[in-house]
Amino acid sequence: MARVGVIGAGAWGTALACAARRAGNEVLLQAHEAEVAENINRTHANPTFLPNTNLDPNITATQELCDVADCDVILMVAPAQYVRATCQSLKASYKKGTPLLVCAKGIELDSGQIMSEVIAQELPEAEIGILSGPTFAIEVANALPSACTLAMGDMQRAMEVANIIGSNRFRIYASDDVIGAQIGGAVKNVLAIASGMVSGKGFGDNARAALITRGIAELARLGVAKGAKTETLMGLSGMGDLTLTCNSMQSRNFSLGVALGQGEALEDILKVRKAVTEGVFTARSVCKLADSLQVDMPICAAVNKILNEGADITKVVDGLLARPFKEEI
Repeated sequence: MARVGVIGAGAWGTALACAARRAGNEVLLQAHEAEVAENINRTHANPTFLPNTNLDPNITATQELCDVADCDVILMVAPAQYVRATCQSLKASYKKGTPLLVCAKGIELDSGQIMSEVIAQELPEAEIGILSGPTFAIEVANALPSACTLAMGDMQRAMEVANIIGSNRFRIYASDDVIGAQIGGAVKNVLAIASGMVSGKGFGDNARAALITRGIAELARLGVAKGAKTETLMGLSGMGDLTLTCNSMQSRNFSLGVALGQGEALEDILKVRKAVTEGVFTARSVCKLADSLQVDMPICAAVNKILNEGADITKVVDGLLARPFKEEI
């Protein structure tokens, strides 16, 4: 039995705590909010972020990051834009050689860095891994079969850690492509918003299928330019995650896009949501990274214009449809 610490008790962090406990580990879940930690310890539930779900009584919660630092494996589930600050707070207690698995999907807004680069700056002694794939929190929490990618620089180490936190209901496939596992998870959030807009505007299934397919092309261009392997981008953490989140109202990003397509204002959508919708932040940072690598990403650029520049959805879509024909590959 290993000790697994989970930083962040939102829906995904709570679900990962369930998966790690199901794999036979001692699990400590760090919560930012006192009431969330109290609910987990007292009632074995997290109604704030994962309602209607019973948690294993052996999952315990704390508010202290230093408590998590004593664990054998740490899952970093803080939202992408808070990973740097969380690492800074963890720095004093982090133990060299402890696997630190990034479970947030995004690119830092200010720096344009992916999460492994952020952690390498703040915790240079960290053994970094990326856990990513097509996984809705509620399904993982309820032990429905799921699969994801665990990418680490050392493939053998990735296999060792996968065997600690994985199970027959939470299958983990090892990879050594740390960059590819992150690009897929970040870009799919932006494309899921675009897919939701297509549905919200009533453009039909043909349009959504076309958008997803062209979105994969954008994801692949950015990933390869950043140094990812094409096969990773076509795997669980790339195309798999994109397919899931572009087609389901369970996705916070897709559902936000649907609401935007139906005419709701972004600020009105966000003010009633407790959980972070990563794609809202990532749209700008993906475009910033694409510009720095001279990669053309028209769909992501369109989403960014709508979210962050106040552009009209109909005009932006018309602009995309008016682009010149080109070779598919």
